[in-house]
Amino acid sequence: MSFVTEANLTDLAVERWKNISDPRLRQIMTALIKHLHGFVREVELSEVEWATAIDWLTRTGKMCTDKRQEFILASDVLGVSMLVDAINHRLATGATPTTVTGPFHVHDSPELGTGANMADGAPGIPCFVSGFVRGLDGKPIKGAVLDVWQTDGEGFYEAQRETDGPWLRAIYHSGADGSYVIRTVAPVGYTIPMDGTVGELMTRTQISHMRPAHIHFLVEAPGYHRIITHIFQAGDRFIDTDVVFGVKEPLIVPFEQKPGGRTPSGETSDKPFYDVKYDFTLQSAA
Repeated sequence: MSFVTEANLTDLAVERWKNISDPRLRQIMTALIKHLHGFVREVELSEVEWATAIDWLTRTGKMCTDKRQEFILASDVLGVSMLVDAINHRLATGATPTTVTGPFHVHDSPELGTGANMADGAPGIPCFVSGFVRGLDGKPIKGAVLDVWQTDGEGFYEAQRETDGPWLRAIYHSGADGSYVIRTVAPVGYTIPMDGTVGELMTRTQISHMRPAHIHFLVEAPGYHRIITHIFQAGDRFIDTDVVFGVKEPLIVPFEQKPGGRTPSGETSDKPFYDVKYDFTLQSAA
């Protein structure tokens, strides 16, 4: 039996955790031990610092609810979410790139018809998002699901509003020609929640805690690779400093300002609105 010393502890821990029948779990846990021990050795972590870290993780877990996921937010600001996303979605050139889900996606959003308003009663400038869902071969995809969520015009998600019903989220479907039309309000750049453990950490840095204006999409269709992505408003001042590293160049889209008139949903508006065009290109699952 080898007794523990500072020099041999990592090797002993790795050896013990090798006795796992599940090969993937064994690979993950032994690698985790090596890197975690390496981190502790590199910074020579103090007992007080380790206790502080455990307290922070505990409080982060206690903040998580069905509408707020503080651990996802922590993963986002550390760049881990985007790295995991990139590894798991190595798509062909031309396919719409993916980005982070974020902490505010809510399942089972209401299904709305083409051009229906998912922002009824929400503050903000009217905004119409339209385009096509196609495969890499250019063929239209009928019946694709577009699960959409975003902030309102004041920068708040449903979880941050006191509301009983769905707020700025809905499910749309593409038509026979692959087209879709969404009526909403224009999102704005906003701060990540700073009232939790992640915000507590961010206040001790000079890192921007802002996200550029964007709309979230989950797009899926039978036979195609499911994607979660955003479209970002071109020219937003926070594009280059997105706190969660979510911006990819193909996802930056002009939000064209219209003085009024005929909208993409076929209505006539006497108020100014934004017209946003974006086509989603899905890669075959095969």
